[in-house]
Amino acid sequence: MIATMAIVVFNTLLPMKVVNFLLAVMFLIFAFVQINDPDPLVWILIYGAMAVVCVMAIFSFYPMRFLFALLIAYLGYSVFYFKGVMEWLKQNNKADLFDDVKKMEHWYIEEAREFLGLFICIVILVAYIMAARKRRLG
Repeated sequence: MIATMAIVVFNTLLPMKVVNFLLAVMFLIFAFVQINDPDPLVWILIYGAMAVVCVMAIFSFYPMRFLFALLIAYLGYSVFYFKGVMEWLKQNNKADLFDDVKKMEHWYIEEAREFLGLFICIVILVAYIMAARKRRLG
């Protein structure tokens, strides 16, 4: 549902090549800022793979096995962070998610952030899979 809405919004506002380029740049920036993360290699690979997927989408190249493999991997990896998201949702102050000092005080802040990063990747992957299916059927 969210992915469908994203496709509709993107198609009406900007040409998809521009959107794919902007997404690729966004994921490259996400990968770059992971250098200071406790587990940088994992996140650089996650966001780097998404940047590659976005560049492939610029050229309307959607390798379905690769997209599904990433989707399954990201969904599986996000399960490890679900407990942190649920704990964050129980808190009164949701803005703590964006506070660098709070992340040192509460274990669930970093887990919720990482889950949301994976969620962004998952939504984009689902949108690309839907676009590829639409392209094959239409």
